[in-house]
Amino acid sequence: MIGVILSGGQSVRMGKDKGLLQYRQQTWVQQAFNKLSSLQIPVIVSVNTQQLSSYQSIFPTHLLVTDNPALSIGGPLRGILTIHLLYPDEDLFILACDMINMQPDLLTYIFKEYQDNPTDALVLIKDKHPEPLCSIYSAKALSRIYTLFTNQELHKHSMKYALDQLKPSYLPVAEKWTGYFNNYNTLSDLKDIQL
Repeated sequence: MIGVILSGGQSVRMGKDKGLLQYRQQTWVQQAFNKLSSLQIPVIVSVNTQQLSSYQSIFPTHLLVTDNPALSIGGPLRGILTIHLLYPDEDLFILACDMINMQPDLLTYIFKEYQDNPTDALVLIKDKHPEPLCSIYSAKALSRIYTLFTNQELHKHSMKYALDQLKPSYLPVAEKWTGYFNNYNTLSDLKDIQL
């Protein structure tokens, strides 16, 4: 299994790259990287080409993967399939860099649940909504999504649509973990950060 920090979003509402925002002397992407690395699995960072030089000042180049230009896909799925094509036999543990309240205890729980019960994807459900950017996807399931894409049968590129093409297992988020999924999309949201 490989851990993947997704940092390639456009951060349009924030107005600046969320992965490079600082909290307690670390960028958000560094915090996410360290938390996922606590599982003792290799971790890489998914970025877009415009971000590469900025991220090379934080991480060694071999830990950075830029979006595959041949994938005419928008959103997080582009980064995920890019990594899948590089490591086609590896399951991927995905964590978005802006889930800055996420903590290792929940990541460990997801990891162990997946090891005990492998599935197409292991996805948490919070308030009846899936959290696809803190989830594990099997290599076999990602191969299926990529095949749909190459056959022009992946009609939407949203993570929810991708999940609908799979047979994921869903786990409810315990109340003690709900705050881990707080979203910070604008500068005004940052005043609410509690790490």
